[in-house]
Amino acid sequence: MSKPADHSAHADHGHQPSEEIDAIESIVPMMPIVLPVAGGVLMFLLAFIAVFMA
Repeated sequence: MSKPADHSAHADHGHQPSEEIDAIESIVPMMPIVLPVAGGVLMFLLAFIAVFMA
C-alpha cells in the first residue's frame, strides 16, 4: 500500500518543476531569433518617426 502513496506524492513533486523547466526551455532557444527581430522592428519604428517628424 505504501507504493501507490509514494507514487502519487512523487508525481505531485515531479509535476510542478517539470512544467516550469519545460516553459523556460521552450522560450530560451527562440531568444537568438526574437531579440534581433524585435531590435530591427524597434529601429525601423524609431527611424520612421524621426523621418516623419523632420
